[in-house]
Amino acid sequence: METLDCIAFSSSSQHHSEFSRILPELGYRPQFVSGDAWLNQRRTCSSAITLFLLGAQPYPKDAILAALTPEQRGRSLCVCSSEAEDWDADFMQRFDEFVRWPCHKAELALRLDRLRHREDGGNDPNDSHQEAALWEQFDALNMIGRSASFTATLRLIARIAGCDAPVLIEGETGTGKEMAARAIHYLGERSQFPFIPINCGALPEQLLENELFGHAKGAFTDAKSAQPGLIELANRGTLFLDEIDSLSARAQVALLRFLQTREYRPLGCAGYRTADIRVIAATNARLAQKVAQGEFREDLFFRLHILTLTMPPLRGRKEDIELLSRYMLQRFSQQYRRPEKKLRPETLQALKTYAWPGNVRELENLLQREYLLNDNAELQFSLPSSTGVAAPECEISFEAQPFNVAKSAVVRRFESDYLNWLMETTRGNISEAARRSGKERRALGKMIKKHGIDKTRFRASSTKDGA
Repeated sequence: METLDCIAFSSSSQHHSEFSRILPELGYRPQFVSGDAWLNQRRTCSSAITLFLLGAQPYPKDAILAALTPEQRGRSLCVCSSEAEDWDADFMQRFDEFVRWPCHKAELALRLDRLRHREDGGNDPNDSHQEAALWEQFDALNMIGRSASFTATLRLIARIAGCDAPVLIEGETGTGKEMAARAIHYLGERSQFPFIPINCGALPEQLLENELFGHAKGAFTDAKSAQPGLIELANRGTLFLDEIDSLSARAQVALLRFLQTREYRPLGCAGYRTADIRVIAATNARLAQKVAQGEFREDLFFRLHILTLTMPPLRGRKEDIELLSRYMLQRFSQQYRRPEKKLRPETLQALKTYAWPGNVRELENLLQREYLLNDNAELQFSLPSSTGVAAPECEISFEAQPFNVAKSAVVRRFESDYLNWLMETTRGNISEAARRSGKERRALGKMIKKHGIDKTRFRASSTKDGA
């Protein structure tokens, strides 16, 4: 049984007894150390990974952080009691792993195993057969990759699928967050029931409760029949909330209330109903940072932040690009009933050196376009970085300008340059531009209109290029 140092910044005897019971069940022998003693003596943690237990009593956060090296933070799990209102998200995210207590025992095991796997360097001499089986399992779910970072992500998805708790998936646009959510659903116990996805950025605030909770007949003027909400449709299955960070304050309150009670009331109904669903949320923003900035409710964040998953960007798994490209081109051949095509070696090398701001989605869109427009059996083409599209620049003279005037000029110039660059890069495709920029489609359209940018001009130029 592995020894685990437990630095207890909590006076609660209940916490001591709970962890004394739970940790041995997970294969760890707890070694408790008083937080005061640890701070005063600057004790070195003897175990490979360390557990920090934070209670309601306010201890100096700066002193705790100063006592830990970045390396130690990277192998420590911060467990914060739900009573500890003073321990905010900004503090906890300084640790690579943190969790709000009480939580599911499986969640605690998952985070400790992840730290231990990281400390061991991820090497398991008996893992080759398991790894091959893992790849085969996720290949069937169209999640393709063999790189170390992506394999670790697949392994974590498989673990998360077996824990029926809320999940927060973070990652850049185009990294496959919805595919990961679907994998969690279809590998879990709820696989025989619905998977209901919803884009929170496209959910009108005035229709929020109707979309989520449904309505009864006669609830409002046009309610000629009863309509179930998404929560009812997802009952016993999974509700996937994409772009969770775009929820308005009102929407966050409504969702929090449901997550707390699992009860909801359709519009026009007198009584409450219950729903048994698993909630998976996704965002391309740093949600903990938005909490620290007051842009997202902390209590909702902790309701969602039970199991977490971060999807790696494509530039961090470039060894997968050849496999992904081959897989996508084979799929296009089957989809369009055309001969198979492959990439020329120099084109493949260019793909591996490109930064991929749109990640796997950008790669897929690029290969699909070139497969359809190129008649050659071997594909050779230029990447967006070599088409003359420059990154947006802001060159404003600040001479004799008040701060606010200069700032407004820079913002206007930046928006105009960025939107023109975005339209040229996406060839006037608003939906793709919204995905790449992380903006809601309607909001992006308003910005384009404000700056007088003609979308059709970019579509016309792309037609000429393809001619």
